[in-house]
Amino acid sequence: MLGRFWVGLGVAVALIAGAPMAQAQSGWSRGNAVAATQDIDRGTAGWGQIPVTPAPAAGAGTTEPRLDPLNEFESWAVVVVAGDWRSSQGRPIQAFENSRRDLSQAFERAGFAPGNVTALSLAPNPDGTSLGSQRAFASIEATTQRATAGCLFYFTSHGSPSGIVFGPGGTMAPTVLDQLLDSWCGTRPTVVVVSACFSGVFVPALAQSNRMIMTAARRDRSSFGCSEDDTHPYFDACVLESLDEAVDFLALSQRTTGCVNRREREEGLRPPSEPQTYVGAQLQSLLPFLRFASP
Repeated sequence: MLGRFWVGLGVAVALIAGAPMAQAQSGWSRGNAVAATQDIDRGTAGWGQIPVTPAPAAGAGTTEPRLDPLNEFESWAVVVVAGDWRSSQGRPIQAFENSRRDLSQAFERAGFAPGNVTALSLAPNPDGTSLGSQRAFASIEATTQRATAGCLFYFTSHGSPSGIVFGPGGTMAPTVLDQLLDSWCGTRPTVVVVSACFSGVFVPALAQSNRMIMTAARRDRSSFGCSEDDTHPYFDACVLESLDEAVDFLALSQRTTGCVNRREREEGLRPPSEPQTYVGAQLQSLLPFLRFASP
């Protein structure tokens, strides 16, 4: 039976002890996911036991990845996606694109190999064409097959209680992202950051023993910083600020949450967004040993 509890200080950490974890259905394909992003939340997950030892996803080979002892993240896949390019009024903004660019560079400075960092924009090109879900998924899959030690996903976009904006006319639902993560990374150590309003809706759907999840807001709260005047969404700006001092993902979560809370208090923004963090049981003992490169 799945058991959880949450602790305070603005950072919610769920502990799962001996819990069976959700796995993707064997019939799931990238084609299903492309259709599902168009506001269709389809697919149900079965239940299976997650092994303690991280393993590569199907198709990624059976050789256990070897890490450079001086750089734990050298063989991690990093994907940063800007899912929207508009303000809430539909006007063009640069905040998500700025985050895509600056976060990718910041993660490289933190020790992730530049060759394993993929930064994707779903904004339309000047001629009206766009990357599209299928090509984005193919690019992500190629990255996760190339770098097999662990996975870091960062999505920055607008959000709603149904999910996050994922390109023109698309919505990435939490259950869809859960199944995609299973396909891309399997049981490898996986960190997922969802920076969007209402992004706390992703926590229950994505919660697995091998995952850490950070969201910019509670499931019933907005986040801030997505207007024409903002350089980055507030949550992304705090991640960038906190990466300079954080030693690992746990410290990054704590510092980011504190930064967001402080900024919202100083600017009188209410109700507060209340960023959320979940850490699965398997990662609780692993994350303190996965340390970022020193600035």
